[in-house]
Amino acid sequence: MELRSIAKIDKAARRGRNDSLRLGVGLIFVVAIMLWTSATQGLTGQNAVLLVAAAMIGGYMAMNIGANDVANNVGPAVGAKAISMVGAIMIAAVFEAAGALIAGGDVVATIQKGIIRADVIDGTDRFVWLMTAALLAAALWLNIATALGAPVSTTHSIIGAVLGAGLAAGGAAAANWGQLGEIAASWVVSPLLGGGIAAGFLYWIKRGITWQGDMVGAARVQVPRLIALMAFAFATYLVLKGLSRVWKVGFGPSLAIGAACGLLAWWLARAWVGARAASLFNTKASVNTLFTLPLVCSAALLSFAHGANDVANAVGPLAAVAEALKSGEVGARAAIPLWVMVIGAVGISLGLLLYGPRLIRKVGSEITELDQMRAFCIAMSAAVTVIVASQLGLPVSSTHIAVGGVFGVGFLREWLKRRQSDDLQTIRMHHGGEDHEVVEHFLARFEAATLEHKREMLRELKRQAAARSGPVLLSRWERKRLKKVYRQQLVKRSELLKIAAAWVITVPATALLAALLYYAIFGLVRS
Repeated sequence: MELRSIAKIDKAARRGRNDSLRLGVGLIFVVAIMLWTSATQGLTGQNAVLLVAAAMIGGYMAMNIGANDVANNVGPAVGAKAISMVGAIMIAAVFEAAGALIAGGDVVATIQKGIIRADVIDGTDRFVWLMTAALLAAALWLNIATALGAPVSTTHSIIGAVLGAGLAAGGAAAANWGQLGEIAASWVVSPLLGGGIAAGFLYWIKRGITWQGDMVGAARVQVPRLIALMAFAFATYLVLKGLSRVWKVGFGPSLAIGAACGLLAWWLARAWVGARAASLFNTKASVNTLFTLPLVCSAALLSFAHGANDVANAVGPLAAVAEALKSGEVGARAAIPLWVMVIGAVGISLGLLLYGPRLIRKVGSEITELDQMRAFCIAMSAAVTVIVASQLGLPVSSTHIAVGGVFGVGFLREWLKRRQSDDLQTIRMHHGGEDHEVVEHFLARFEAATLEHKREMLRELKRQAAARSGPVLLSRWERKRLKKVYRQQLVKRSELLKIAAAWVITVPATALLAALLYYAIFGLVRS
């Protein structure tokens, strides 16, 4: 057997061992949940079995949230090489757990987003079966999406699952159909808003810094402003969303707290950027390094806010089941015991450690190429979009915002590249017949010029062309082909279609799966 074949076999075996190790660690976590719940919760008979099963499924759901959803917070930073994969996973794991345990809240709504009416569900038993089926269906769908490399919304997953199980348990009257319209709207609103805001920030950075002749001087002015805006956005975002379960603050006071943090950040950033400016070169790569520290901070803050908010997707149904089994009643809200919150926090962190790298790479480097500036814009869009949407009453998904931001910066780069190719073709076309050295000298001047000077140079060429027409060096078909090359290089259309398809089918897929699981549990328990 050739050495090359032996190497391939060894590589495949190594991958298999790693997969087995990850699966083993996950199973140990679920078994530990089973043993702990059965030993400490004091229930007996069928109720004890149902609570243990729900706790195990809740842990499985938490691991899948960590494997799929957390990538949106740290993926851009890893793709931009601002932080290593190991560093990103450690930061996200710590801040996700901290957000869940510190700011996850004491109570949670028993029915996520009010998607079904609890009063229509006949009896506590049916409610427990409903929530257990919904939790398992959402976890299975997230597992499938992670395996396929598609970042999907965990909130939409659990909403679709609760809807499907609710329809199976209580019929059409159980659904709150008005909420479904808002959820469907978020499929469009979240990515478009996130992409537009991220593209706007990137255009600001390009126009204010990288298109300037003195990039370092421009950065000394613009970077502190951007950092101040980041501090304002994230402080407001954390007060409104990340700490909302433990500290209720209105929109106005949240903005005031954010503004104070922004002013402090601007004052500190001016000194920090000024100290570093002396060692910077007048290149984009050098200026890019100024965004590394803010990017790492944003990844940590996004992870904290995500842990505080999305832990409810894992432990909310579990807390509702525990409350119903212990009290014998179904209420509008359920207390979250500490043991339930620990399952959610540890499960999210463990899922990230075991299975998170695949989606982190997907978001960070497999959709479009990211650097620190572009990744910073994506992080900014995540915070700003949530603030804007919450004030306007628009339903948004953090996953859709982040992935939409990635596509937003990619499509902006495409548009700018196509415009640049058109400008260069215009220059070459109007220099038709001249020496190669003359054309290249003009192109060098054009590349070094400021944005305003470039526009003036192009206008001058077009004025000269009014008197004489130069030969066209590229045909219309060739120019279209050039644009197509840019489009394929900067944004992967296949990823766009795959992710969009996964988003659209998340709610119906989890609803159907949850309904089938409910009927299976109903038949199993009744038999």
